[in-house]
Amino acid sequence: MRSLLLLGLGFMALSQATFNQPLSSMVQPADGLPALNRLALSSAQTQQALARLDKRIDTYADDYEARLLKGLLLFYTGEDQLALHELNKLTQLVPDFHLAYLIRGDILAARSNHVAMAGNLPLQIEANKDVQAQLNALKQEAWARLHAHLQAVDPTKVPLALLQLDRSTPRALLVDKSQHRLYIFERQEQDQPPQLVRDFYTSTGKLEGNKKKSGDLRTPEGVYFITSYIPDEKLPDKYGVGAFPMDYPNALDQHEGKTGDGIWLHGTDRIYYSRPPLDSEGCVVLTNLDLKAVSPFINIGVTPIIIADKLTWVDKQAWLDTRNDIMTALNNWRSDWESLNIDRYLGHYAPNFWNEAFNLKRWKEHKSRVNQAKTYQKVKLDEISLFAYPVTAPNGETMVLASFRQAYQSNNFSSETRKRMYLEKDAGAWKILYEGR
Repeated sequence: MRSLLLLGLGFMALSQATFNQPLSSMVQPADGLPALNRLALSSAQTQQALARLDKRIDTYADDYEARLLKGLLLFYTGEDQLALHELNKLTQLVPDFHLAYLIRGDILAARSNHVAMAGNLPLQIEANKDVQAQLNALKQEAWARLHAHLQAVDPTKVPLALLQLDRSTPRALLVDKSQHRLYIFERQEQDQPPQLVRDFYTSTGKLEGNKKKSGDLRTPEGVYFITSYIPDEKLPDKYGVGAFPMDYPNALDQHEGKTGDGIWLHGTDRIYYSRPPLDSEGCVVLTNLDLKAVSPFINIGVTPIIIADKLTWVDKQAWLDTRNDIMTALNNWRSDWESLNIDRYLGHYAPNFWNEAFNLKRWKEHKSRVNQAKTYQKVKLDEISLFAYPVTAPNGETMVLASFRQAYQSNNFSSETRKRMYLEKDAGAWKILYEGR
C-alpha cells in the first residue's frame, strides 16, 4: 500500500527508482508539457511564483499544497537547504502527504550526488510494476499541482460561467478538469463579478471527456447543484470524510440520453493523502483536508458546481456585457408574456424547445388555450442567478442556465415557483431551449 511504501527506511529506494527520468516528466514528450528541469523559468518568473506561494501560506495556514510547491521551486532555484526546511516542516504538519516525502527524498539523494535537478540521478534500480505505477501517479500529481500554479488565473479575469449570483446563492464551485482545480467563488455587490476565495487540487474521472453513459469513467460537464451531504460514518472508506452528491443527470443530460448517477464531490480513502489527477470513476475528488475546508462554503440544495473541460475566463466588460444581454432577454420574455400577445411571447422560444411535458408545438397549443381565459397577467422575476454553460447548445452556440424565482398572478390563477431555464444563442438572439422547475 502506498501509505506504507512511502514512509520509513524503504522510501529512499522507492524514490531512487525514478531517478533515470525527471521528477516531473509526468506525461509523454509528445504532449508538449515540459519537465521541471526544462521549464526555463526566468529569475523574475520564479520569484513571482514563490511570492504567490508565500501569500497563499500567509493567508491560509492549511495550504499544504503551497508549502509543497514552495519546496519544489526553491530546489529548482538551487536553494536546496531552504527547500528541505520547507518540506521537513510540511511532513511534520501532514505526515501522510506522500508526494512531499517523494520530493524530499529526491532532493536528499540529489544533494548527495551533486546533480542539478531532482529526478536526474543515473541510478538503475528496478521497481516492481505496482510500485512504479504508484510513483508515476505521484509524479502526475506533482505536475498537475505545479502546472496549475505556474499557469495561475489572471486576477483581472473572471469566469464566464458565473454571470450572476443572486443573494440566495452566495457562493459557487467551479471545476476545471484540464487544470485539475476546484475554485470557490463568492458573490459581490451588484454589477461586480464574483470573487475568487480559494482553489484546490482535484482528481476527476479516469477517462477524459464528457460523461455520456453509466460506467464510462468520465466526469460530467455542466451546471449541477449539490443536493445533500453524506457524513463519514455512512460512507465506504473510499469516499473519505464525507460526500456531497450532485444532481447528475440534470434535465439537459436526461434529454440528451445520458445515463449514470452517483456523481459526488467527496474525499479520499484514508490510506492515501490524495489521488492522481485522473483516478475517479467520474466523481470530483479532494483530499480529506481540502474537503473539510470546502464544506463550509456549500449550502445544500443551493450551491452550484460548474464542471468544465476548460473554464473560459474573460475581462470584466465582456462579463458585464454578456450578463446584461441575458438579463435583457429575460425581461423582454417576461414583458411579452404579460402583454397577452401570444406571438410575441412564443417568439422567445427555440424551434427545438422542450420540457418534461411539451415540445414547441404542444407548448403553443397549451399557451394559446390558457391565454383565452386571461384578462391580465403579472409576472415578477427575482433571485436570478445566471450560469454560462460549459458545453455548447445543441446548435453549437453558447448556452446559459438561468435559475430564478417566478411570481405569477392573473385574473384566474396565481403561483410562486422556482424555475430553471436553458437559453441558447440563435442568430444573435437568446431563445429558450428549456423551461421547467
